[in-house]
Amino acid sequence: MKTLLIAGYGDIARRATPRLESRYTVQALSRRHGFDLDRPATLAELPAADAVLHCVPPPRSGAQDTRTQHLLGALAKGRILPARVVYVSTSGVYGDCGGERVDESRAVHPQTDRARRRVDAERQLAIWCGERGVALVILRAPGIYAADRLPLERLRLGTPALRAEDDVYTNHIHAEDLAAIIVRSLEVTAPGGTYNASDDSEIRMGDWLDLVAERAGLPRPPRIARGEARDRIAPELLSFMSESRRLANRRMKEGLGVRLRYPTVFEGVPRREKAA
Repeated sequence: MKTLLIAGYGDIARRATPRLESRYTVQALSRRHGFDLDRPATLAELPAADAVLHCVPPPRSGAQDTRTQHLLGALAKGRILPARVVYVSTSGVYGDCGGERVDESRAVHPQTDRARRRVDAERQLAIWCGERGVALVILRAPGIYAADRLPLERLRLGTPALRAEDDVYTNHIHAEDLAAIIVRSLEVTAPGGTYNASDDSEIRMGDWLDLVAERAGLPRPPRIARGEARDRIAPELLSFMSESRRLANRRMKEGLGVRLRYPTVFEGVPRREKAA
């Protein structure tokens, strides 16, 4: 059986693993298993792998993704190169697109440091895989949600949303659908390339929060003008509220043959169960 090395064994990787174990022996690369991408010396005994799933986010500071650099350095020293690498990136690499429809042909234009580090990771992977003839799939995922991955605390705190005329389009993918997209991307018949791993939703951020609030039985967030937001919303959250785009997912559906279990957030956000 072939070996799959998973770098970053978090929620999405754990959701994907049961669907992969019939085809791969799964090896998890994480601090829990003695590997630390911030400490290259711990990667000396990296197991050989036929494929790699890279889910590790970049470091929290700096201009480059040193974790991806260390991973690729360790893989290059191995006796056997992987035939395929799948990297879970972010749609934040596009930056603010003014609400326009965005497909994979659009040039990246990161506007935050975290997005710039993602662009650096994509660049490193493209060069490394291209020089070695390794198939590369980059999945640009937007906001990942599930029943246990909803902005409930934000709603409970009453953090404001923007009024409709100032609001931005936000994009989403259910965690189970992203896991399924990863599984499909690891199949040898799946073509390499870059894909927007997004659902079909076209929804503004305030409407998204209203939906979650309604389904969870919580108050809707208050709406404010953009001019008020700087004084009332934390900078990191405000940065997400400053980028508007609508991701096109046609390439994902046609190229990878993906059929979404939750086509929009209206199917994916659960309703709170009523007390008997």
